[in-house]
Amino acid sequence: MDPNVADILIEALPYIRRFYGMTIVIKYGGHAMVDEQLKEDFARDIVLMKFVGLNPVVVHGGGPQINQVLSQMGIKSTFVRGMRLTDQPTMDVVEMVLGGKVNKAIVAQINQHGGKAVGLSGKDGGLILAKKLRIVFKKDENTPPEIIDPGLVGEVININPDIITTLTGKGFIPVIAPVGAGKSGETFNINADLVAASIAMSLSAGRLILLTDVDGVLEASGDLITSIDSVTAKKMMDKQSISGGMIPKIECSLEALKKGVEKVHIINGKKRHSLLLELFTDKGIGTEVRK
Repeated sequence: MDPNVADILIEALPYIRRFYGMTIVIKYGGHAMVDEQLKEDFARDIVLMKFVGLNPVVVHGGGPQINQVLSQMGIKSTFVRGMRLTDQPTMDVVEMVLGGKVNKAIVAQINQHGGKAVGLSGKDGGLILAKKLRIVFKKDENTPPEIIDPGLVGEVININPDIITTLTGKGFIPVIAPVGAGKSGETFNINADLVAASIAMSLSAGRLILLTDVDGVLEASGDLITSIDSVTAKKMMDKQSISGGMIPKIECSLEALKKGVEKVHIINGKKRHSLLLELFTDKGIGTEVRK
């Protein structure tokens, strides 16, 4: 055996010991969900995590796959301030793609590598209770607020984690589509980052991991920040050092930390075996957000 390989295994040992029995919620999305090699790497990483004693829970997105099916069906997407307006025909496609095609493909790939994955949507077992998301956008103090109705886009009211804890306790790996049910039985599409954070909070997870298409939180110079506390992260957002798509990820990270999650990791899912490299090596590869 290459001595470097042995060194890697020894380096991983204290982390395996530390994380043994810990629930780890992973938001799976971005490029890692469409590249065939990365999809296989992700499935293997999840199976390995389970076999060394961790309890992984996967929450997935599926934007590109939804766009593809909508296009094939001739349904045009309308976006307002970057948000897809979701009418009933669009919601039908979203639920079909997320809860069906994408979810079952992830489940099948994990099972192919020796895991016992089970696909769920937020409607199963009363997992996610949701309500309609209402957005008020105010450009400045002199402009009247703009009310944006995104249609059947929802936000989480409550998570009932019983079905997750039952499955993980029996050795299964839950794979969850971010679709929730309203009080009147209506179906809502919910941002996968927010669902992952809400589930992590409900499970008092030790770790929440957000896979993205960037390395993590960056300095103004472009250098990666490997670890950041919540106070510093807030200051960076106030100064707009953290901007764009990273803002909602940091916001849900801070909320998760406030509600009992020990640490949040923002990592680049475009790197092979990024989950293992972040969890089981001294340096990691992304940004660790801590209290």
